[in-house]
Parts: sequence; C-alpha cells; structure tokens
Amino acid sequence: MFENIKAAKRQLKGHANITPVMTSRTLNHKTGAEIFFKCENFQRVGAFKFRGAYNAMSRLSDDQKARGIITHSSGNHAQAVALVGRLLKIKTTIVMPSNAPEIKRNATKGYGADIIEYDPEKTTREEISENLKSEKGYTLIPPYDHKDVVSGQGTTALELFEELNTLDMLLVPCGGGGLLSGCAIASKNMDPDCRVIGIEPELADDATKSFHTKKLHTVKNPPTIADGTRTPSLGKITFPLVLKYVDDMKTVTEKSIMEAVRYLFYRMKLVVEPSGALGLAAVLSRAVEPGGRIGIVLSGGNIDADVLANILADE
Repeated sequence: MFENIKAAKRQLKGHANITPVMTSRTLNHKTGAEIFFKCENFQRVGAFKFRGAYNAMSRLSDDQKARGIITHSSGNHAQAVALVGRLLKIKTTIVMPSNAPEIKRNATKGYGADIIEYDPEKTTREEISENLKSEKGYTLIPPYDHKDVVSGQGTTALELFEELNTLDMLLVPCGGGGLLSGCAIASKNMDPDCRVIGIEPELADDATKSFHTKKLHTVKNPPTIADGTRTPSLGKITFPLVLKYVDDMKTVTEKSIMEAVRYLFYRMKLVVEPSGALGLAAVLSRAVEPGGRIGIVLSGGNIDADVLANILADE
C-alpha cells in the first residue's frame, strides 16, 4: 500500500495543495512537547478529502467517467467529489443527509453536483447510493472504503514526514478510517518508531471499540458536533488496515472538541471544524499524554458560521 501512496502523490502533483505545517510556542510551553500541525484546512475544498477523491476519480476509465459518479457524504467528501468532477468534466451525484452543514451543502452545489437529500433517521446513505448506482450505472466513489481513496489520504502524512523526518507520535482524526489508515501506512514506512493514534469523539466511538475488541462495531447517526465522524463504522478495507498499522485509539468529549476549536481560533488564528480538531482535543484533555515530537492532522476547516459562533461564545 505504501507504493500506492507514493503513486498517489505523483498523481496529485499540481492538483492538490501541499499544505503548511504550523506550530505554536504557547502550546509547546503549555504541553511540554513539540507539536506540529498538518493544516489540511488549507487543502482544496478546505479538507483532506480532495486528495482521495482526485486520486480515485482521475484513475477511472473513460467509460466510467462518461457514466458519472455517485457518492454519499455529510460534506467534505461531497465537496471534493463535486470539485474533482468539475475539474475532470465528470457528472457527479451526491447523497447528503438533510442535517449536513449548510456551508458544505452550498459548496457541493456550487461545484455543480446534483444533491439528493435524505433523512438519516429513516434510511441510510449507503442504501440510496447502491440503488442509484444499480439504476443509473454510476461508479461509486465512497468516502473512505476504497483503496485509491485511502492512498490519496495517506499523502497527508507522507508530506508531513518528508518535511519533518521523524515524529514520536502522530494523532489523526477518525471517522471511517480512510485518513487514519492511509496516514498510518505512510507513517510506519517513513518512521517505524512513530506511534500512530486515531482520535474519535466519545459519542461516535465505533472505531475505538472495534480496535480494542478486534470486532467491527457500528453506531447509528451519533449526535456529535464533529459531523465528519458520523460514519456508521470502519470499512471492509479500512478496518483491517487500522488493526495492522495503528498503535492505539482514544476518544475525546464534546467539551474538549470545542475547547480545541477555540484554542486554534484564538491562539493560532486557524479556523478548524470540530472533526479536524480531534487531535488537539486529545492533547489538551490529556486523553493522550503529550511528550516529544507530536504531529497532529487538522483534517478540515469547513464549519458553519453559527456553529463556530456558538463554540467561540461558550467558554
């Protein structure tokens, strides 16, 4: 898989942003560690998802491109598929929950995708996508459970290690496990001694339970503010990869997630969505004990204005 990640980096050259790595002296002093943020909030569409979507969609056959793409997503993958579709002139259809963040829905529509909304209390996005795939002949590019998507997401950590060389620990947000598994593969090949830890909200801890029990757990529409982690479970591809390459999984509270969003905004002037702030939440809450050189993936920055305002006001 590492060769696939290196191939994905070549595929993405000139299309994806090489995102900056940022630090905070105040945070280093507060934690006693050296912390390096990989800022995927500065990626195209404001999230790491562009990497996987472009890598997967650019490799499709002409026939698959002509028939169109379908996917399901609460927002960041939706935007990524929609933008890549516009860049590659591929028709895209996105199944989105009715409670998806407005900023993500508007951006997806703005990139030219057809949006099909559904009520997550009544049906599943996977069921709708599969039905449309069969009916229309679309190619499904899922948000995380796809080898080319995983390889694309893994370029996040590949870039980080190319810049920093070594880390003692890498903290990665986990929803469906595409980013986590891809980054873990890259990490273990670039710096085998680096501990890779996936971070989830307590309210959406299916991957953490799956990791520790070695049996796949699911959660239905978890009520976490971190909307990017509301996936029902790890996937058939990502679950084995997480078990093989990830060292540990930890969870964080809703309160600590909001604290991390506030810290990034006020101290570092970074707008990061709740899902993207999970790694910092783990450090600030001591869910993970900080020390040495720590890499933290800030996975995205797409947050509705009212949600951000409420978080910033709730100190």
